[in-house]
Amino acid sequence: MDNTEQKKRFISTLESWRVPKEFDYDFLFDVFSLCLEGGKDLAANSPQFPTLAVNEFQLALYIVNEHAFYLATHSDKKISDITQNEDYQQMLASVSLDKFLTNERLAYRMGSLVSRYNPMMSTIDLYLNFILGMLSRYRKNDPAQTVIVDIMNKGFQMAKCVASLLEGGFETEAFSTWRTLHENECILQVLVKYGKPVIERYLRHIQYAIAFRGGLPTKEATDEMFVEIKAQMHELGLKSKDTKRFIEYGWLSGVPGFADIPDFKFNFRDGVQRVAGLTPYSKVYEMSSEIAHSSPLLIYSRKRYFFLFTLLNLYESFFRLEKIFTTLYMSTVDEAERNNYAKMRTVYQSELLAVYQHTQKSFAALNASAKKNAPDENEPVTELPLGQKD
Repeated sequence: MDNTEQKKRFISTLESWRVPKEFDYDFLFDVFSLCLEGGKDLAANSPQFPTLAVNEFQLALYIVNEHAFYLATHSDKKISDITQNEDYQQMLASVSLDKFLTNERLAYRMGSLVSRYNPMMSTIDLYLNFILGMLSRYRKNDPAQTVIVDIMNKGFQMAKCVASLLEGGFETEAFSTWRTLHENECILQVLVKYGKPVIERYLRHIQYAIAFRGGLPTKEATDEMFVEIKAQMHELGLKSKDTKRFIEYGWLSGVPGFADIPDFKFNFRDGVQRVAGLTPYSKVYEMSSEIAHSSPLLIYSRKRYFFLFTLLNLYESFFRLEKIFTTLYMSTVDEAERNNYAKMRTVYQSELLAVYQHTQKSFAALNASAKKNAPDENEPVTELPLGQKD
């Protein structure tokens, strides 16, 4: 490709990205050309770059963003003075090429066990992207009206985060993030199951939390809220030391017969998780908490074990969240959309289940192998029962 065609394509790319014209497209192309020349020199003279392939779009993104940041932090200077400065041009080209090579070509990789193209990840990614796309059509961030959608949306976002971390080779980080996803799905299960009375109590406790953090507009409003909090705590027989716990979990008092639930407490494991019917995950949740708090389990973790274990729990959480989403979605769209979703669900639910069952077998085989062979001292295996899919 000759220089004229390359420049035409480069400028077309900048226009598609809506880069401000005042950034000076000609200047940016000159910097881009300097980077390409620098890359060729590196490939010719450095053994670590024998076949350097430059992704022009990535390189252009580094240049544009570097330039935009410099302009934002030097707003006292004229853009024309900046772009006519040869030293700046050389500096911008050097920094942009450095960042491209280091971040894209020499970046430290965590040794991912699976890529995002593998059906184990691509299937759930597809489903998550579809659902999040559909949820973007719903009204949000108006708690009195949208709390279920808001919690559901955050749950699917957390699921996507867990998947991305697994794809990047961050297995323990993915597992600790699953902990937050599980808290989210437990709250959602309780609110959906018990409906308006508990939802209203939950919303009120959001206001309590805002007051506790000093977020109300006046001291009078805060004092008035705490009078209400203390009255509620007195009714429940709670002490002053229980204030934070009541603010976080006291909304569970709206659940019919909560006081008769065996071993019930105003906390997550004995409260929210128990009422949600997900107590089989209590040990898994405890293990995830250890990871989140940087225990030795995090430092000396076994990649394959935590990959499979986290993937299983991700799928199980997803199955439960997807059922709630389906009920909402099917009740709010027309017949044509319902039919289309039902067809997609038939195809991809079977693929999701196939991945889940394959992962179950792999995890069982891994544990069986660990029992026969003493694990390496740097790869401790912690066997814990999985929860239930349904």
